Amino acid sequence: QVQLVESGGGLVQAGGSLRLSCADTGRTFTYAMGWFRQAPGKEREFVAAISWSADDLSYADSVKGRFTISRDNAKNTVFLQMNSLKPEDTAVYYCAAKGRAPLTGTYDYWGQGTQVTVSS
Repeated sequence: QVQLVESGGGLVQAGGSLRLSCADTGRTFTYAMGWFRQAPGKEREFVAAISWSADDLSYADSVKGRFTISRDNAKNTVFLQMNSLKPEDTAVYYCAAKGRAPLTGTYDYWGQGTQVTVSS
């Protein structure tokens, strides 16, 4: 059973960096792993996703060039390196996973979320 546990959130100044991690403690195969975020008063939105072999990547336009998603399959972990952070990146970030292609569409498993706050 997939069990996703996020870590790495926190408070950072604008222009700074954070690295989020998400471990699948259930140690099951997941084709796609992704990150989503939800800011106060807004709907949850897609941030980035990566396939099992990392040959398929997808980013939201708002984070392209600033965020990088990667995964370590030996550790069943996905990472989100966030650079040049902006106040508008402030949100609860959720890790998600699904067992089949494509990277888009509905994700089946979700973590509990980790708060990222970017101060101006």
